[in-house]
Amino acid sequence: MPRRLMPSFVSLVLVGTGCATATTPAPAPMPLVRVDTVRIVDTVSARPAVPDTALQAGRFDGGKMWTFEYPPLDYFREAYGFAPDSAWFARARLGALRLPNCTASFVSARGLVLTNHHCARESVVEVTRPGETLLDTGFYAATLAAERPVDGLYVDQLIAIEDVTPELERVPAALRDSASEAIANRVAARYGGDSAGVVVEPVSLWNGARTSAYVFRRYDDVRLVMAPELALGFFGGDPDNFTYPRYALDMSFFRVYVDGRPYQPDVYFRWTQTGVRDGDPVFVIGNPGSTSRLQTMAQLAYRRDVGDQALLDFLRTRVAALRAFEREAPAQAESLDIRNQIFSLSNSEKAYTGMVQGLHDPVIMARKADAERRLQAAVAQDPQLASQYGDLIAEMADVQQSKRRFAADVRAFVALGAPNWTSAVLLRGIFAFQVANARRAGAPADAYAPAIERLESIGQQPPALQERLLAARLTDIARAYGDTSAFVRQLLGGLEPAARARAIVAGSIVSDSARASAAVRTNAMPADDPALQLAAALLPRFGAYQQGIGGLSDEEAAIELELGRAQFAVDGTRQPPDATFSLRIADGLVRGYPYNGTVAPVYTTFHGLYDRYRSFGSDGDWALPARWIRPPAAFDAGTPLNFVSTVDIIGGNSGSPVLSRDLEVVGVVFDGNIESLPGDYIYLPDRNRAVAVDARGMLAALQDIYGARRLVDELRAGARR
Repeated sequence: MPRRLMPSFVSLVLVGTGCATATTPAPAPMPLVRVDTVRIVDTVSARPAVPDTALQAGRFDGGKMWTFEYPPLDYFREAYGFAPDSAWFARARLGALRLPNCTASFVSARGLVLTNHHCARESVVEVTRPGETLLDTGFYAATLAAERPVDGLYVDQLIAIEDVTPELERVPAALRDSASEAIANRVAARYGGDSAGVVVEPVSLWNGARTSAYVFRRYDDVRLVMAPELALGFFGGDPDNFTYPRYALDMSFFRVYVDGRPYQPDVYFRWTQTGVRDGDPVFVIGNPGSTSRLQTMAQLAYRRDVGDQALLDFLRTRVAALRAFEREAPAQAESLDIRNQIFSLSNSEKAYTGMVQGLHDPVIMARKADAERRLQAAVAQDPQLASQYGDLIAEMADVQQSKRRFAADVRAFVALGAPNWTSAVLLRGIFAFQVANARRAGAPADAYAPAIERLESIGQQPPALQERLLAARLTDIARAYGDTSAFVRQLLGGLEPAARARAIVAGSIVSDSARASAAVRTNAMPADDPALQLAAALLPRFGAYQQGIGGLSDEEAAIELELGRAQFAVDGTRQPPDATFSLRIADGLVRGYPYNGTVAPVYTTFHGLYDRYRSFGSDGDWALPARWIRPPAAFDAGTPLNFVSTVDIIGGNSGSPVLSRDLEVVGVVFDGNIESLPGDYIYLPDRNRAVAVDARGMLAALQDIYGARRLVDELRAGARR
């Protein structure tokens, strides 16, 4: 699903200015529906007209993202009359793969890899040659020789898991990071280390109550085999994003090579011959990015009122700035990959809107409050647990109250430093100011060398884009502190944000990368450069904020660790841990649901795709390429295209294979429905749906529309050749 690994509250690492280097934490994921239309309610006292049972915590509110080291054997037997053995779980684990930002899987004996189109989008751009527009026209390699290597792309296969909790618990808390790294190095050495392509990650579960060493084999020769046109992979665009019924062909194929030849994996998932039906159990093997289902009510309230709302406002304004630039300079925008940046930000904007809306939902918040009361009651009943963990909820509430003192700063500085969405003139101005400040203080050159390196790493931006992004930041600051703030007046110098941004970009040396580099290296930066003056005014406030919020973030993390231990002490492995972009197995049923006054079907067909195209016309988000408008006579538009299930997913699950009980591919996950967006902090199986591309639809498109007979034969045969 295109739901984020979302943008975080990115902070600058400041060098030599006396400002703190602590970074603000990334908020959790989010959903749709404009927040300015949502009525703010008292989520604890408000009681909607629903049964009392709906306001009580449910068995699976914490989700069903099970880990492979703690598989839910009893639950699977109870739910499905199905008791998979260790060999079944090993096959499920080894067939799955992790991309840097998504999930994938082996689907043939020759190393063919299935994932989403939106997970491959950057790779499609990467392999595009001069004169090609592969993002728009699609790509298919008719032969092995035509498959295109993607520089820097790799996939990881989880080959082993080791519990390292006892070893880490013997180490003092202050030394655990270094101890964790040492443990990972020792484990990696046992599996052959770098020479065997082995990478080991310590994975924290239940906020650190347990820690496992995940041993990966990394494959770094990955080649693009097939990707449909963007118009099909992202059919319906942002309006259809996070919705169902859906009609997107969000698939792509890569191949793993070893020693220059297609890799022959010992385990891969065979393609279904039958597809899915209503009520079928399905299993999703993937790497959900992050969830926050152990967060307290105080943390959720802070997110609702401050953190997530600030990030949502940031996303909206940056999407608007990038779209305006794209309209003004389409060729420049395409060369800077602005289109993909807009897709990413728009996806996060829609996701965060829905997450914020969920935080205003009285039923959801009542269930979360009930779960918190139950945890507190269970801890209180055990004298030992009460002495260890009894005050944690109250301590967390105190921390959240303290964080609220920085609410204006959060709104002003959210994501400051994110290079794609921050004006280059502002970033270079900050680092140039650090260099000048350090030189005035008589610091040695090596003290400010990192600041020069950071300045020179900032890519060139067209002046018009710099202006729009800087104006957006200045507008953030003015809204956060108010027009009468002395800080705001100092930054704006009596101008409106847009006018001030134009003046800074036009008048600063650092608006150009080459001039900026030359000026800082030769100590020729004018003291009255407007970008330096802006940095001088901004950094003291920003540094004080980082120092204050950083200390509170450390306190919050320490309390979260203890809360995770408390939860584990009460529930053990009956409740899965929060997602950590580590491999999980999630289960559910193929099932429709009521929506919009009607019923969503279990699956959609290509007929629906053509209906959307004909209803909206040949322009915009539902346009179709020529080959789709006039398909061959053999193409059956009644073939299932997308389907839904109750499986628990989140960002990072994009590209996850949907498997039958026999571990056959029946689909590939690409999204969730709008109702699933609060899934960061609660899983509600009556509302949440995972949206997948149906295996039958993928085959029909490959065979009849793209003429990809080589791939169809490989998927159907599954034999070594």
